[in-house]
Amino acid sequence: MPYVETRTEIVVSPGESPKRLDHFLANRDPDFSRTTLQRLILDGHITVDGQVTKPSHKIKPGDVIVLRVPRAEPLMMEPEPILLEILYEDDAVLVLNKQAGLVVHPAPGNWSGTLVNALLHHFKTGKGSFSSIGGKERPGMVHRLDKNTTGVMVVAKQDQAHAYLVNQFKRHTINRVYEALIWGAPKKTEGVIDLAIGRDTKDRKKFSARTARPKASATKYRVTERFAKLAAHVELFPQTGRTHQLRVHLSAIECPILGDPTYGGKKVGAIHDVAIPRVMLHAKVLGFLHPVSQQAMNFVAPLPADMAEVVNQLRGRSARGTTDLGEEQGR
Repeated sequence: MPYVETRTEIVVSPGESPKRLDHFLANRDPDFSRTTLQRLILDGHITVDGQVTKPSHKIKPGDVIVLRVPRAEPLMMEPEPILLEILYEDDAVLVLNKQAGLVVHPAPGNWSGTLVNALLHHFKTGKGSFSSIGGKERPGMVHRLDKNTTGVMVVAKQDQAHAYLVNQFKRHTINRVYEALIWGAPKKTEGVIDLAIGRDTKDRKKFSARTARPKASATKYRVTERFAKLAAHVELFPQTGRTHQLRVHLSAIECPILGDPTYGGKKVGAIHDVAIPRVMLHAKVLGFLHPVSQQAMNFVAPLPADMAEVVNQLRGRSARGTTDLGEEQGR
């Protein structure tokens, strides 16, 4: 795979407190681990005021940090005949119901078999193409869903449409409703989880309230069905769009999403004899103003079969008299 060098310049802001160079950069750029940054600093790829330095160098306001980082250039994306459930399509946008297990865009470890590859194949039939915004790896991708999250997504086919949709997401005027199956159940039938989150200071693959760069985030929830004390079916209305927001917020109230070991541990992989096949999260509703016609559009994807089956099993389990997670599962 060919490599290209990217150059980034950072000027340390006046309000920044003194800290190690590697710590400062790790908090700013989640794409790099501290170990990687230390290696880049020692190899001379990162300088402060034009000078090669050490990872322990203390930065101060006004310092000019330059990162010259060799990055792998992604392979050319190839069309792949992956089945898609397309809900709507015109010259400006495409709306689909994403299946579980489908990665949205290429990344290290997933250069093929993604939604981008599937859409490239779809567009070969003369039905248009992606917007150019997003570059080689994320063409047309206005937003994303995690690999094992199902539901409604919109893809931009024109640059103007892409910019218009992104602006709606930034202004939080998009209508979004998610469904989730969760461990236990909140005491209140509905409420708001208001918790600032960011990249976790101890585990950089996770997000939490334990972060050096907290960002305001809020999620409304409503319990639609309780399975005794075992679990619950909830609707979620994100008021902000932080990475992993729904998963982090539900874990914070001790009701992690079933099938999500990252934020719920091993216990959420099964409830008694009810196996959980994946993260039980589904993007049920997506509504937006069409970027060309300005018409309000609203799309709904029904609960996928695997989540519906878990719901049926939980109903059966709670009806048989097992009403508490109890000591058997460490609650």
